[in-house]
Amino acid sequence: MKNLEAAGPQTVGFLLLDNFTLISLASALAPLRIANQLSGRQLYRWLTLSEDGGPVNASAGLQVTPDAKMKDASGLNIVIVCGGVDIKSYVAREHMHWLQDQAQQGCKLGAVCNGTWALAKAGLLNGHKCSVHWERLVAMRKEFPESEMTARLFSIDDDHLTSSGGLAPLDMVLHMIRSKHGRDLAVEISAELVHERMRSDHDGQRVPLKHTLGTNQPTLQAAIILMEENLSLPIEISELIFRLGVSRRRLERLFNKYLECSPSRYYLRLRLLRAHQLLKTTLMPLMDIGYLCGFASMPQFARSYRGCFGVALHGERASALALAQELHLNNGRYKSGVALSIARNEESFASMKI
Repeated sequence: MKNLEAAGPQTVGFLLLDNFTLISLASALAPLRIANQLSGRQLYRWLTLSEDGGPVNASAGLQVTPDAKMKDASGLNIVIVCGGVDIKSYVAREHMHWLQDQAQQGCKLGAVCNGTWALAKAGLLNGHKCSVHWERLVAMRKEFPESEMTARLFSIDDDHLTSSGGLAPLDMVLHMIRSKHGRDLAVEISAELVHERMRSDHDGQRVPLKHTLGTNQPTLQAAIILMEENLSLPIEISELIFRLGVSRRRLERLFNKYLECSPSRYYLRLRLLRAHQLLKTTLMPLMDIGYLCGFASMPQFARSYRGCFGVALHGERASALALAQELHLNNGRYKSGVALSIARNEESFASMKI
């Protein structure tokens, strides 16, 4: 594990915009608190900010009183914009100017949920990859073509960290902590939060098909629904087109146009994604997973899995088992506090020895 004594505490400012998503704020903040508790020192400091220091309403109806006005905050290492519903109505020119000033001072900029829109509007994501919630993905790609908007759970580079929303900020902050303070601490925090698997920046959001395709492609949607309903016993493409009442040529044209692959390749991808999920979240034997995902033999399953994900099937299972065992051993060992001072009374205080 990296030496926690080597660096001083990092100060994180959470800029709250009206109608921000409460769960995204909590998901980003909780790992910081637990990092302090488990290490027994202040690795992170945080404060909540608003434009005028006045109360800010969350989308759930709760009101949060920030610690300070944004212009009064100093010494920030990271600023995370917390956005939510109807983001465009709550980003003022003052917000954008302040964020631009923070960038000029070398502050790392981040966003959770729709807060990414504020950074993009301020011109701070030009040329950068960033993550946005799938509901806003298409619109933001059109609005900000200079930025690379993705459906990844989160995106991190040297100067930016953005997440899609919901619980994705938890994984983003765990990744940030892991990069700075080592994997052991991140695993312990994950166990404390009963978070079974730390997702990576390669994991994507599960985007509803109707959102991806719209409502004007009923044949394509019907084809994919049939595929999803027949993962264990895959049906032939000839049977698929018979049930749909379309020609093979038309079906292939639809898949190539909207999904950029053939029907058979998309079908295989669905089965492999299901296998990937079962590998990561269950202890089911590999042979059973292969059977449930429509593979007639282990060699065929292993070859297809490596071709899709670039890793060996047995290696993927071994890493998943190792992490699951580590989380199981650590889970429940610690009690939670509400701040570092209170956490001194906890069993887990300073439990991460360097």
